[in-house]
Amino acid sequence: MVGRKEEIAILQQAIQSQRAELIAIYGRRRVGKTYMIRRTLEKQMVFEFSGTRNGAMKLQLANYSAQLTKCFGSPVSLAVPTNWREALLDLEKYLEPIVTKKQTVVFFDEIPWIHTRRSGFLQAFDYWWNSWASRFPMLTVIICGSAAAWMIEHVVNNKGGLHNRLTRTIRLMPFTLSETEAYLQANGIKLPLYQIAQLFMCTGGVPHYLSGISAGQSITQAIDKMCFTKDGLLAREFENLYAALFENASKHEEVVKALALNPGGLNREEIIKICNLSTGGGTTRLLNELTESGFISYQSAFEKTSNEGFYQLDDAFTHFYFRFMAGRKLTGNDLWEKISKQPIYYTWAGYAFERMCQQHILQIKKALGIGGVATTQAAWRTTVKKTGTNGTQIDLVIDRSDQSINLCEIKFSQTPFTINKQYATELLNKEQIFRMETGTKKALFTTLITPFGVVKNEYKTGYVHAEIVLDDLFI
Repeated sequence: MVGRKEEIAILQQAIQSQRAELIAIYGRRRVGKTYMIRRTLEKQMVFEFSGTRNGAMKLQLANYSAQLTKCFGSPVSLAVPTNWREALLDLEKYLEPIVTKKQTVVFFDEIPWIHTRRSGFLQAFDYWWNSWASRFPMLTVIICGSAAAWMIEHVVNNKGGLHNRLTRTIRLMPFTLSETEAYLQANGIKLPLYQIAQLFMCTGGVPHYLSGISAGQSITQAIDKMCFTKDGLLAREFENLYAALFENASKHEEVVKALALNPGGLNREEIIKICNLSTGGGTTRLLNELTESGFISYQSAFEKTSNEGFYQLDDAFTHFYFRFMAGRKLTGNDLWEKISKQPIYYTWAGYAFERMCQQHILQIKKALGIGGVATTQAAWRTTVKKTGTNGTQIDLVIDRSDQSINLCEIKFSQTPFTINKQYATELLNKEQIFRMETGTKKALFTTLITPFGVVKNEYKTGYVHAEIVLDDLFI
């Protein structure tokens, strides 16, 4: 299994502990939560049950009963319980002869689907944990869900019977670039780093998406097959992605569409206007759900001196979908190769590369030699004219505790990037505007992040203090 070292270590520590363990695991759809749990704990797993999307309580209980019947090894089906309290009492009967003799793992997957309205699952579960399961030191119970915002609200920050009962929490993230490379190599796929980066810019390192690539395919062929053929792995992914996580997902889809079409970011008021949302708590909840689920992020204002913070789309596939797949007839026939030669491709690639860099801040810090320095980072923009300027935007600001700031310009190019006189003047102006607008007294270091580096000339020497290349992001 590729990556996940920290998460696997947490699970292994749990089954070796001397106490009952209740672990919550969450992360976006397709990120590999179930796979990791099964692979890591398959020897200790004695019961596993997964909720059914849009399944009524009666169906959920019937599926649960069928799963428990298999575990008992009974030729006669168990009676379907009428509620979750009865269902968990049945589970007690199965576990009692096991849980005192060996390390035992019970796994409830997709509990946001199990806890249907008026089902009472969480109430029954927290009573079962507190009154029975927590008494057995050799028992580990894992509750998992893809609806990250739901998991945080109802499980991690639970105010009822589960309050402070979780012993460990894991948020599983998509692969980094280096993990993506390792995953591909583990599947016999060896590609140049630039092609892996292109793939990441489309998929965001989501393991399930990467599984659609075959050895011997170029990235162009793989993307064309996955995204632009009617039976491709990702051909209908968007239609299922948000609907599987959120009730009334159409509003969530409208927000990510607005951000996909405005990749520089939108503030709250702009989102409300474009998506025709209310100004109340419903919008706050919607934005929080998308943020907690990892689809969007909020970029706060630097030292609260620019106008306000703004939201950006983080999900690579969603951005790719609205730029190239939405409303397009999926015919294949080398469609992606044709698209990748058009101006729209380079516009998309610029923003996609920028987003990818922002998601690899740890690797950028290490390459800059500041891995051990405390930092905050965000994109920065201002339209304030108090200094007599027209405002500007900086792709990534790394504010360091050692009284320094890296002003990072992120430039996508297919060859080494050349700084000319005009762009050098632009870099200088951005630095001056940033200092005037923020009033910072810290040292400012202009930093360029490009795939293949910067051509050495008089402008690079005079205006660029540090540079990061694609290889650095694979550290």
